[in-house]
Parts: sequence; C-alpha cells; structure tokens
Amino acid sequence: MILTGLAPDPRRPDYRLVDVDRGRFASLRAADLADLDLRIGAEIPAGLLERLQELADLEAAHRAALRALARRAHARFDLRRRLLQKQHPAAAVDGALARLSAAGLLDDTRFAVDYAAVKARRGRGPARLIADLLAQGVDRRVAEEAVRAALASEGVDPALAVRTLAAKRARQLAGLPPAVRKRRLVAFLVRRGFNGGAIREVVESLNS
Repeated sequence: MILTGLAPDPRRPDYRLVDVDRGRFASLRAADLADLDLRIGAEIPAGLLERLQELADLEAAHRAALRALARRAHARFDLRRRLLQKQHPAAAVDGALARLSAAGLLDDTRFAVDYAAVKARRGRGPARLIADLLAQGVDRRVAEEAVRAALASEGVDPALAVRTLAAKRARQLAGLPPAVRKRRLVAFLVRRGFNGGAIREVVESLNS
C-alpha cells in the first residue's frame, strides 16, 4: 500500500487528510502523525499501516462519541457500552473516552448532578434517582452524593414531594375500592423512587 496523499484538512486545520493508494484513508490529528515516518509515494510498512489504522479507529470512535454527547449527556460507562455496541474496537473506545475526559466533555460527577436535578424536578424520588444512575454505570458513592447535591440545589424536600405526588395520584384513583386504591398508590410511589417509611406514612394519612 502506497501513501498517496497527506494534506491539511480544510474543515479542521489541526488534522491531515491521509490518502492510501489514491483513496481517502482517514482524517487524522497532525499531532498524532508528527512522529510517524510518512513519505508520500512510499510503500507503507505493515507496522506503520497498523498504527494508522489504530489512529483511524480512535478518530471514528471519538467522532461517534461526540455525536452521542451532542444528542444528550451520557455517563462514561453508558457511552462506552453504546460505542462497543456499534462495533468500535475497545482500545479505540477507551482512547476516545480518555480524550473526551481530558477535554472536560465527559464527567460522571457533573452528569450525575445534572441528571438528578432534572429528574427530581419531574417527581422522581431519591431511591429511583440513585438506581437510574447506577444503571448507567455511575459509581454508587458518586450517585448518592450527586442526588443529595441535586435535591439541595433544587430545593426539593423528598417528604413534601412524596406527599404532593401521592395526593395527586390519590385523586386520580378516587373511584377505586379503598384496598385497590391503596395498593396502586403504594406501587406508584415505589416506582417513583420513594422509600418505604415515607410511603407508608403518606398513604396512611391519605386513607385515614
């Protein structure tokens, strides 16, 4: 295989367009190519070609990650899982995530606090928030601290939130027999992520 082109990428000045056998191989960071012995018109040794492929895989994974983050925020574990599902090589994925973290674009702590704040405003309780974050691969300690911080910053009192939510749901279930209404109300509050003690207290007060 012959290196037939190495020119600046007009869309990204710090990248170079690499052509092999007169076909586009990849657009790669100039800094990553600086130490490689690339000579236009020369055959590319197997080891060098392998390195270029690694860089191309890394770049593809990085761009896929950026597109995913542009759609919505992700926890690191969840984003890694999605990239692997799209068949990006594991080494390329890990390199891409490291690059994003270094650039401040991937931060589980910030993600967890922002996620918890948004969902808390929509009526999710602490247990549900923590479970959701754990499911996305956020460390438990980070998840628990993020939920506490989010509730405090949003001024959300879980005791008041569960009572408000329960009262609204109870009105929607008003036509059901008392036992059925109570059972469904408890199940609803559990799904929303409130703990058993708070649920029992508020359900008993609404059914007394």
